[in-house]
Amino acid sequence: MSNVSQQLASGALSGLATTVFLQPFDLLKTRVQQGGLPVAKHALDGRPNPSMIMTITHDVLKANGWRGLWRGTEASLCRNVPGVAMYMASLTQLRALMARSSHFSIAQTRKTTSTATGSRSVLPTLTSSGNLLSGAVSRVAVGFLLNPFSVLKARFESNLYEYKSVSQGMRLIMQNGPSELFRGFLASSMRDAPYAGIFLVVYEHIKRDASYVFAPQNAAQSSALHGASAACAGIIATISTQPFDVIKTRVQVRRPGHRHSLFGTVRTIVQERGPLGLFAGASLRMSRKVLSSAIGWVVYEAVLMVWASL
Repeated sequence: MSNVSQQLASGALSGLATTVFLQPFDLLKTRVQQGGLPVAKHALDGRPNPSMIMTITHDVLKANGWRGLWRGTEASLCRNVPGVAMYMASLTQLRALMARSSHFSIAQTRKTTSTATGSRSVLPTLTSSGNLLSGAVSRVAVGFLLNPFSVLKARFESNLYEYKSVSQGMRLIMQNGPSELFRGFLASSMRDAPYAGIFLVVYEHIKRDASYVFAPQNAAQSSALHGASAACAGIIATISTQPFDVIKTRVQVRRPGHRHSLFGTVRTIVQERGPLGLFAGASLRMSRKVLSSAIGWVVYEAVLMVWASL
C-alpha cells in the first residue's frame, strides 16, 4: 500500500494531465450550458441547434485564436490538480479503512489478489456498497473544500465574466460575500455524490470481471484494462448525473442579483430550452469524462504500481 504522499503525487499528476489536455471540452461545455443571450442566439425554438458546438468553437477561435480554447486553464489547474490529488488519496485511504470492516470487504470466495487476476491493481477491494459510499463521501468532501475554485473555474470558462487573472477573479467573487464562494455547492453535491459512487462501482466491477477474461500479463496490459474500465464507467456515471451538471453551471455563472432557487433554476432551463435543456453539453461532458477517466486512472494506478515495485 503506497503512502499518502505517493497517492497525493500520483493524483496531482493525474489532475495535471487531464486538465491540460482536456480544457477545451470544459470551456465549450460551460458556454453551451451557461444560458443567456450569448448562447441562446445559437438556439432554435428553445432547443440547442445541432451546430451550436461548432458555432461556439468558431466564435472562440475568431475572437481569441486557438489559445481561447484553453481560457481558464490556470483556474482549472487550481481546482483540479489539488482536487484530484485529494480525492484519489482520500478515496484510497478511506477504502483501506473500510476494507477492514466485514460489512464492506469482499469475502475471499474467489481469487481477488493482483497475482491471481493479473490485474495488478494496487487499490483496496470493497463491495459495491463500499465503493458507492467511499466514492460519494470522498468526492463531496473534496468538492466542498474546493468549491470556491469551482466557481472561479466556471466563470473563467464562461464569456459572461471578463476576469484577467486568478487573483482578480477570486477577489471579485469574495466581494459578494462568503456565500458566493460556495455558490452551486448543493447542485455540485447532487452531481458528484452519485457520479463518484456509480463510477467507482462500475469501474471496479468491469476491471475485476474483465481481468478474468482478459488477464493482463504486464504493466502495459494492466494500464489498458484500467483505461477501458474507467472509460466505460465514465459514460454510465456521466449520463446519470448530467442534469445536475447543467444546474451547477447555471448557478455558478449567474451574475450577482440574478438569484434563483435550485428549483427556480430548473424551471428557467426548461422554459428556455425544454426538458432536453437539462442535458445541454452532454456530448462534451461525456467526451471529457471518458477521456479524463481513462487518462486519470491509468496515470494514477500506473504511478502507484511503479512506486510499489521500487
